[in-house]
Amino acid sequence: MTSRERVLVAAKKDKPDRTPCNFRAEEPTLKRLYDYLGYNDYDRLLEQLKIDIRYIDCIPPEEKNYGTYIENHWGERYVYANTPWGRRVEHMPGALADATSIEDLTSFPWPSIDMNDYSNLEQQCEKYDEYAIVYGFGDIFTRPSIVRGFENFLLDMYLNEDYVDFLIEKFTDTFILDYKRAFKETNGRIDIFLVMGDLASQAGPIFSLDMFDRYLAPHMTRLADSIHDMGALLMFHSCGESHDFYSRLINCGVDIIDPIQPTSLRMSPETLNAEFKDTACFHGGIDVQHILPFGNEEDVRREVRRYIDAFKDSGYICCSAHYMQHDTPPENILALYDEIYRYSKNIN
Repeated sequence: MTSRERVLVAAKKDKPDRTPCNFRAEEPTLKRLYDYLGYNDYDRLLEQLKIDIRYIDCIPPEEKNYGTYIENHWGERYVYANTPWGRRVEHMPGALADATSIEDLTSFPWPSIDMNDYSNLEQQCEKYDEYAIVYGFGDIFTRPSIVRGFENFLLDMYLNEDYVDFLIEKFTDTFILDYKRAFKETNGRIDIFLVMGDLASQAGPIFSLDMFDRYLAPHMTRLADSIHDMGALLMFHSCGESHDFYSRLINCGVDIIDPIQPTSLRMSPETLNAEFKDTACFHGGIDVQHILPFGNEEDVRREVRRYIDAFKDSGYICCSAHYMQHDTPPENILALYDEIYRYSKNIN
């Protein structure tokens, strides 16, 4: 199978020739890995690790530097913190944190997709034709909550329903237009569209299931319908102990659930496969908090084998549970991908 075929077969809950894999790491982690390998070439790295997925994106408007913070076109505000291997992003309350009326929200200079530059997409698709292509970073919960300020947004869900309705609808509408434009510009080559929104902490849901049904479910369904109408798949990313939301996400039309953050027995690969093997493909799982940064190479390899075994009769894409941080030793990253390839090839 080609990498693209392998991913699409897994996404449809069938069995590919081997377990497909993905790669994600923070910029400082990449720098540390490059230093270890002795080269600085992302495409070469992905080929060496036998990664089956490639991400593409349009070119967004330039961010603005206000000295004490950076602001992007959405109104998210953040700073870049330095580490020994490079910078990382630290968020702060965004441009609408002090809003006191719905007019403050509606009058904000919201971005249009015409501000994006899509001219690079077709060439990227041609370059990565044999791979499964993922587009976008659509976010209809976390990103609005950053712009509004996280605590404000959660309070708005109880006190200012019109604020939340407006923000989620605004972000959803924009991302639907963005995804349709990207699909058109690539002549329909995009396989998977990514939608994000952290619904849980490590202890459980951030808000109630009733709140999900009230605010998010209708818009998740709109997004899924739009993506499926294009013949593509929807991968949804939520950190934390998100188990309670999985049935709802699947009902909304989510095809691939990311990232399996191993925070409890309910989030174990064995439990998730038993409950959802016929309804969703899972993506991620290899622990970035304990095993990858602090385990040894055999610990990493053992965990890879556990996940591949757990999902052997359903769809699964193997990779880290989130972006690998700069405390992850390069040796463990190489062991992760070597074991995915070696073990899954031998048992399939």
